[in-house]
Amino acid sequence: MKPTRTRSKVDKSRLQLLHQYYIYTGFYSFILKALRKAIPIVIVLIAAIIVINQFIDINASLVYLTQILPVYGVLGFFFISETILGLVPPEMFIAWAGKLKSPWLFLCVLSILSYFGGLLAYWLGQLFTKNASFHRYLEVKMKKQLENSKKWGGFLIIIGALLPVPFAVSCMTAGIIKFPFKKVIMYGSLRMIRIFGYGMVVYHLL
Repeated sequence: MKPTRTRSKVDKSRLQLLHQYYIYTGFYSFILKALRKAIPIVIVLIAAIIVINQFIDINASLVYLTQILPVYGVLGFFFISETILGLVPPEMFIAWAGKLKSPWLFLCVLSILSYFGGLLAYWLGQLFTKNASFHRYLEVKMKKQLENSKKWGGFLIIIGALLPVPFAVSCMTAGIIKFPFKKVIMYGSLRMIRIFGYGMVVYHLL
């Protein structure tokens, strides 16, 4: 019993040190500020989608798109979505793959496309920084935010890979802040786990 208690104390002390580090470096305040800035944007986007949906059934349109396009066309559309903004929910494509003859094969293809779409988004972010005006804006207006983002870039990638947050946006941001690409490759691989996890739910295997 003693080793277990000692181990639990060590784990607790590590968590306490990690918590203190986050407080000291301003991680929690950074997250809160980011949420405050993001919430209005999200509200506007949701409102815009609701308004558009009054005139065009977005879900029906997306479903119809998967019906009229050939398989390679749907996969291409998914890759573009996962590279640029990732606003189209991957669950829709997972459900589409579930109706095919080899659902797990296409689920594997979707996970790979999503992963590499994020990696391509990273390089698009790097490309944006080569624009002189954009670079000056980052250096002057976003200097503090960039410094904080560089500290927790890995956390940013993990959130984008696992949670219902656009993965492409997270990877593009990582490219803008010049987060190490090797770490993006490593953390971003969690995206494939998410796709397969969602596939298991959609295919009623859980």
